[in-house]
Amino acid sequence: MKKLFPIILAVALMSSCQLYKNYERPADIITDGIYGDMQTVGDNSLGDLGWRDIFTDPKLQALIERGLQQNSNMKNAELRIKEADYALQCAKLAYIPSFYFKPSGTVSQIWDPYDRNSYSVTKSYSLPVSMSWQLGSIGSLRNNKKKAEVTSNQLRNAKQAIQAQLVASIASMYYNLSMLDEQLVLTKQTEQNWGKYLQMQKQLMEAGQGNLAAVASIEATYYSISTSVVSLENSIRTIENTLATLMGETSSRIERSKLDSFRTPAVATTGMPITILDRRPDVRDAEYKLAAAFYDKNIALSSFFPQLNISATGQFTNSLGAGVLNPGAFIGAAVATLAQPLFDNGRIRAQYKISKAELEAATNDFQQAVIAAGNEVNTAMDNIYAARNKQELIDKQVEALSKALFATEKLYANSATNYLNVITAQNSLLSAQMSQISNRMETIRGTIDLYQALGGGAE
Repeated sequence: MKKLFPIILAVALMSSCQLYKNYERPADIITDGIYGDMQTVGDNSLGDLGWRDIFTDPKLQALIERGLQQNSNMKNAELRIKEADYALQCAKLAYIPSFYFKPSGTVSQIWDPYDRNSYSVTKSYSLPVSMSWQLGSIGSLRNNKKKAEVTSNQLRNAKQAIQAQLVASIASMYYNLSMLDEQLVLTKQTEQNWGKYLQMQKQLMEAGQGNLAAVASIEATYYSISTSVVSLENSIRTIENTLATLMGETSSRIERSKLDSFRTPAVATTGMPITILDRRPDVRDAEYKLAAAFYDKNIALSSFFPQLNISATGQFTNSLGAGVLNPGAFIGAAVATLAQPLFDNGRIRAQYKISKAELEAATNDFQQAVIAAGNEVNTAMDNIYAARNKQELIDKQVEALSKALFATEKLYANSATNYLNVITAQNSLLSAQMSQISNRMETIRGTIDLYQALGGGAE
C-alpha cells in the first residue's frame, strides 16, 4: 500500500501536465500544393496589402471609410468584442477569492408575564466578512481562462470578416455603377443610331422607296433598345439605394470614376505564400474553434482531479451568549475541502470522450477550411488570368470593328452601300464595346474575390 500511493500520485501529476499546455496547430494539417500551380515561395502578395492599396480610387476610398464608420454590423461587432473582453476579465479574476460583507443587527424586547411594566431589551449586532475561494480541480481555472481568450479572439476575427465583406461589397457596387454608367452611354448611343435609321426608313416609305414591314421591324428594335435604357437607369438607382443602406446613409447619388481607372495590383498575379491563409477569417475561425475544443478537452480532463474549495469567515459581534454584553468580540473560522470524484454514473468519463470526439471533428473542419480557402484563391486567380487574356482579344476586336465602321461610313458617303450596313457595323462595334466593359468588370470582380479569398488584406 505504501508503494501504491506514490505510483498513483506520479500518474496523476503526469496526467495533469497536459492541462498546462497551450494550444498548438496540429502537425498533420495538409498544406502541400494548396495553391496548385500558383504556389510560390515569395513573401509579397495581394494578401500583404491593405484595402487602401488595392482600391486606390479616392472616391471609393471615401465611401469605404464612411461605410466602416457607419455600418451597423461594424458597430455591433465592436460591442461584442467589448462583451468578450469583460468575460475574459472575469475569467482572469477567477484566480482571486471572493469577499462578501453582510452586516446585521437585532433588537429584541422581552416582557415579564406577571408584570407588564417590567421588560428587558437586548441589542445585538454582527459585522461578518466572508471569503470564498473555489480553486476547482487541477488546471480548470487556467483552461477556462485560455478558452475565454480564444472567444475574445474569435470575435475580433469576426469583426475582420465583417470588414472584409463590407469593403468588398462597397467596392463591387461602386464598380458595378461605373460599369452601368458606361453601358448606359453605349445603349443611348445605340438608341440614337436606331432612332436616326427609323426616321430615314419612314422618309423612304413616304417617298415610295420603303415598306411598312421594314419600318415596323426597325421601330420594334428601337423600342427594345429604349426599354434597355430605362432598365439600366433603374438598375443604377437600385444599386445606389442599396449602397446607401449598406453605408447607413439616406439615398443619394454616388459620385464615381470611370471603370478603366481601376488598376489591378501587380502582385495579384505573382502568387502568395501558404501562411497568407492564416489571415482569412473563416480559416482563423476554424482554428479558434479547434483551440476552444482543445481547452474544452482539458477542462473535461480536469474533472478527474480533486476539487479544492477554501472558505473563511471573520466577524465582529456581541451576540456570543448571555455572558458577553459589550464590547463585542471577534470570531474567525476557516474551512478547506478537497473532493475527489470516485463515481458519477459515468458522466465525467463520457464528457471527456465527447470532448475528444469534438476535438477530432474540429481538426477535420480546420483541415477542410484550409483546403477550401486554397481552392477559392485558385479560382479567383484563374478568373483574373482569364479576364486579362480575353481583354487583349476583345481590345483587338474593338480595334478591327472600328476600322470596319470607318470603311463602311466612307462607302456610304460615296453611295457605294446603304445605311443598313452602317447601322450593322455600328451595332457590331457597340456590342464589342459592351463586351469590353463587361470583361473589365470581370477583372475587377476577380481582384475583389481574391481580396476576400486572402482574408481582406493585411489590415
